[in-house]
Amino acid sequence: MKELRRPERLAPGARVAVVAPSGPVPEERLRAGLDLLRGWGLDPVVAPHVLDRHDTFDYLAGQDADRAADLQNAWCDPSVDAVLCARGGYGAQRMVDLLDWEAMRAAGPKVFVGFSDITALHEAFATRLGLVTLHGPMAAGVDFVKNARAQDHLRATLFAPETVRTIASGGTALVPGRARGVTLGGCLALLAAGLGTPHTRPGAAGGLLCLEDVGEETYRLDRYLTQLLRAGWLEGVCGLLLGSWENCGTPGRVRALLADRLGTLGVPVAEDFGFGHCDGALTIPFGVRAELDADAGTLTLDEPALR
Repeated sequence: MKELRRPERLAPGARVAVVAPSGPVPEERLRAGLDLLRGWGLDPVVAPHVLDRHDTFDYLAGQDADRAADLQNAWCDPSVDAVLCARGGYGAQRMVDLLDWEAMRAAGPKVFVGFSDITALHEAFATRLGLVTLHGPMAAGVDFVKNARAQDHLRATLFAPETVRTIASGGTALVPGRARGVTLGGCLALLAAGLGTPHTRPGAAGGLLCLEDVGEETYRLDRYLTQLLRAGWLEGVCGLLLGSWENCGTPGRVRALLADRLGTLGVPVAEDFGFGHCDGALTIPFGVRAELDADAGTLTLDEPALR
């Protein structure tokens, strides 16, 4: 697996567009997130349809075509330095095929941030644009507007990425050891749902795979992991980083499942890595070459996430 192109870091005064590719956005949290971004010296602009709601399916932030247009127009606007997702939820898979990837590639690299349902877009940005993206807190997310650790780690990654080349989770090893590879991954359910679809990787070979999820019963996690295993998607993976599993069953039961499904791969597995749907979520760059030390609970990037 090849490492991807790194976008430029941000500087005070940078213009950042906020888009909603997935679920509806709470206006109050959006306002709080925008205030935080302004406090960092950024110039946030809200895409036209961010506060829309679909008239039939209220779990969507407006029509598929409008959500796609917001993302594409923001990305192709030469005055925009970064695109931040407002929240996850559901809907990115419905709009990802509506994007003009040729036009977005021609617009050049810039920073892209999001997680959860945005996993579908992380995969697309990797396969279609060859671009490093950031799995991190979103502009209207509870973790962003209320948690200082999540804010500080994202801010450091955006403005001074050399200061967070080593990401220390404080977690432990499910399977001990060290491994090198290129980071990728995201929400387990979205990775399983992406099998066989356009704009997704054929597998995780050569990668350090990051996995997390929220609100899934343990048997559903079992189903997703088993699906990835049966499809051969995990063949050749170099190591795994496990994030949060909020509301996915008791920690002991989830840990037993992860050991059962992933422990036989013969690669290091780090658990409790502190990214995803959890308080103080760390920002993890995808598409960078790095070393995982599962025993120490650290991920050390060969180069900063952004140039």
